[in-house]
Amino acid sequence: MKYYIIAGEASGDLHGSNLIKELKLLDIEANIQCWGGDKMEAAGARLVKHYSDLAFMGFAEVIKNLPAILKNIRFCKKDIHYFKPDVLVLVDYPGFNMRIAKWAHLQKIKVVWYISPQLWAWKESRIKAIKRDVDKMLVILPFEKEFYAKHNFNVTYVGHPLAGVIANFKAGHPAIKKEKIIALLPGSRRQEILIKLPIMMQVAAYFPQYKFVTAMAPGLPSSFYNDILKNFVHANTMANNTYSLLMAAEAALVTSGTATLETALFKVPQIICYKGGKISYEIAKRLIKIKFIGLVNLIMGKAVVKELIQDELNVNNLVSELTAILDDTHYQQQIKNDYNTLESLLTTGGNASYNAAIIIYNFVQG
Repeated sequence: MKYYIIAGEASGDLHGSNLIKELKLLDIEANIQCWGGDKMEAAGARLVKHYSDLAFMGFAEVIKNLPAILKNIRFCKKDIHYFKPDVLVLVDYPGFNMRIAKWAHLQKIKVVWYISPQLWAWKESRIKAIKRDVDKMLVILPFEKEFYAKHNFNVTYVGHPLAGVIANFKAGHPAIKKEKIIALLPGSRRQEILIKLPIMMQVAAYFPQYKFVTAMAPGLPSSFYNDILKNFVHANTMANNTYSLLMAAEAALVTSGTATLETALFKVPQIICYKGGKISYEIAKRLIKIKFIGLVNLIMGKAVVKELIQDELNVNNLVSELTAILDDTHYQQQIKNDYNTLESLLTTGGNASYNAAIIIYNFVQG
């Protein structure tokens, strides 16, 4: 069968790649075309467009890049039309994928959405379009099933794909801590890295006994990081090995998003860091209706780890919070106990990638 899969950022590339591996085990004749990244391509799909060409963060940035975004949407529709897939699988990335879903529905193409848009955070009104345009919704956060039930839309909770990915990695990579390391995970988009990484690196001067290591996002050249870090004497980077970095880390400064869950599943105490463009942040503040921005805190329904947002994300606050994490053993243990509870919640559904693949395969067959 023919599958067309669209992911628009690094986390979607990871989850899309594991979905592709499972689909290929179920369907030996699977012909898969995708928008995604290196991992999806390595898993056996034909890569049409890399997510590094698609990642625009914030309202102002999206408006500025609107011509490029609209051009990509037109190209995507044309490519799907010529490929003629048996099913279109959308992986998160709502701004783009909502438009594609609407078009695909009109073309009578089966649409499965794997990893729901965060409608519970903002733009809840989009549920009408989801119900109209999406044939099957596969969710990965425990509370999302209840959220959709409130809107009379039946969805399937498949578990969180990161839980299995990280469990497998830890099983094959025993932790070896040779140095005292603080991991910096500043995100995968150029705009967010440019804003946050310099602030994170300034903290290193206050902790000379630790080695601060920046995880480089796949799809971004080392020269990009070199330009940002050239004025920091002891800057270190690590490419394509974020999980090994987290295995070795004592603590982490992490941009909000999937990386917060990855860090939690590696049981690394963290500080969640968010700072956007001023205009984008002011708009978002008025629209987003959730109490927390970090997935760790959202899923647990409480402040498991500290969030430093916008003006709160400054060197003084980071130094203070990082000191607390490193020096207060009771605080460390409290975080790790909550991490254990979180892991149990995310593994309730079993192997998410396999669950999603078999649902998609059976849906297309049926």
